[in-house]
Amino acid sequence: MDTLNLPDYSALLKIKARENLIFDPLRCKFVALTPEEWVRQNIVQHLSALGFPLGLMASEHPIEYNGLHKRCDVVVFDRQAHPRIIVECKAPSVPITQKVFDQIATYNLRLKVAYLIVTNGLRHFCCKIDALGQITFMSEFPQPTEVL
Repeated sequence: MDTLNLPDYSALLKIKARENLIFDPLRCKFVALTPEEWVRQNIVQHLSALGFPLGLMASEHPIEYNGLHKRCDVVVFDRQAHPRIIVECKAPSVPITQKVFDQIATYNLRLKVAYLIVTNGLRHFCCKIDALGQITFMSEFPQPTEVL
């Protein structure tokens, strides 16, 4: 898989029926190793290394918006089970465009989190949303002390 702009980690990989799989600790199962999944698993490991407990994260978190069923790539919850961060992952070959920001903003209309992260594994965009809805882009990922 592609080298990402994230610290390396030892992924648990296997091949089953000629399909490459990676272990997702949030779903507690092996899933298809696609380029987007590679980014998702690397970002989950990075957030965990920053101090976010795996038990407070969810992969492919379902939401409903305007009658449509959607899935957030990763959602981080606080200790009271309120969603606090949405992460939208794209494959490294997918550029981060306004369309990607619109997608995560739509998810946030439902979840109303304080932090959004958009990444393709090579470029990361983090922003904080205050109580008035003002968006501030951050130069680093949020820290657990700010979120949990």
